Amino acid sequence: MLSCYIYSFTILPPLPQLHLKYWGPGNEKPDDQSIRPFRIRFPESDIIQLKNRLNSTRSLSHPLENSNFQYGFNTYYMNDLLDFWITEYNWTEREAYLNKFPQYITEIGGLDLHFVHVKPNPSQVKGKEVLPLLLIHGWPSIPSEFFHLIPLLTTPHPNVDFLFEVIIPSLPGFGFSKSPSKKGLNAAEMGLILDELMERLSFESYHIHTEDIGSAIGMALSILRPDRVRGFHSTLCVPFTLKSMFYTVLSTLFPRIFVEEPRREMFAKQWSFWIEETGYLHMQSTKPDTVGVALTDSPAGFAAYTLEKVLTGENKQAKFLPDGGLKDLNKLEVLDNIMVLWLTKTVTSSLRIYAENFNSGYFIGLGIYQYPINVPSACVWFKDEIAYFPQIAVEASFSNLLSFNLYPKGGHFAALNEPKLLSDDIWNFIKILRRKTDQRICLRSNITSHG
Repeated sequence: MLSCYIYSFTILPPLPQLHLKYWGPGNEKPDDQSIRPFRIRFPESDIIQLKNRLNSTRSLSHPLENSNFQYGFNTYYMNDLLDFWITEYNWTEREAYLNKFPQYITEIGGLDLHFVHVKPNPSQVKGKEVLPLLLIHGWPSIPSEFFHLIPLLTTPHPNVDFLFEVIIPSLPGFGFSKSPSKKGLNAAEMGLILDELMERLSFESYHIHTEDIGSAIGMALSILRPDRVRGFHSTLCVPFTLKSMFYTVLSTLFPRIFVEEPRREMFAKQWSFWIEETGYLHMQSTKPDTVGVALTDSPAGFAAYTLEKVLTGENKQAKFLPDGGLKDLNKLEVLDNIMVLWLTKTVTSSLRIYAENFNSGYFIGLGIYQYPINVPSACVWFKDEIAYFPQIAVEASFSNLLSFNLYPKGGHFAALNEPKLLSDDIWNFIKILRRKTDQRICLRSNITSHG
């Protein structure tokens, strides 16, 4: 009787059949399916207004003695950052940097969707297969987070018969992609928008790389469109099936048995780390618009709020350092993110991605993530990633896991700070995937010829 109960508990309902919806204002209208070239350009008045706001920042409270960043962003260093932003950050130069790769706009589901699209040099393509690779960012990121990866992915490797064509959308509600007017645009629904983008670009199938909450989008897309997603690669593989959660609990109780030796200590400490460091996630998952009022009105406040999470994501010990890890941070690139979200007035809409996922039960209650991911997958973990799950738990969610790698350096924003390691891992995953595919084709051919 007990075994029957346990068996019935593990039976999954039929996979939901989700379809692309209309997220624009008012009643549904046909999309403008044209793909229009785009360049980033803000009026000079917007830049002047921002500088005026920064120059008018009120005097900040002094930090407690010897507190470093343990109470949040240390205001002594915040004053230094504001001075850097006002006097050294040159928007004209940064705008040129953000425009260095081809960008476009198209309308999907009633929303203008911005994306970067980079093809390899035609002179280097001869004899090689060009593979479409969809890169999905998270919060508080924009496509430029992946800019260091682009030349590493679109330049051929010796003795390799493929290279990549890279597509990097701005998620709806981030930067130059229009914010939805309707509730419910969670990770799964965003995945359908990105799938439609790839279809509009004439890709019958494609590979995915994801980071941060973009991983939730890529996972949902892999579950919903396994016929189109050829491979899933991520720096944050979060296992959600019942079996994987069972193994996560076992790993917590018996780490010496279930957790890889290099990560046992980190795995044991991450539960208290989450309690200490995920207050922002709870706020953004429950009242993003309230938080958004403060962050939209104050660029200094938005910078402090965002940078504190970036520093923590790059180094779990950042709050104990006198400078919070700022000396290791590329301030120009992080300020690019802050500038784009603040100038486009998408701070609040970018926060809502958390609320839409939690409110819809896509994390709480599991929703679509209770289904295993059957597409070929690869999970790569950098040293200071904000979460880690042992291989046994990951394999229980990713049923076709081809690669599982641990690196002794790097953090949550690997594309920014460890692009060579990350790109090499992507290349190696696709090599493994193609070998497996060739072996299956060869096996089928042998079976047919002997039939």
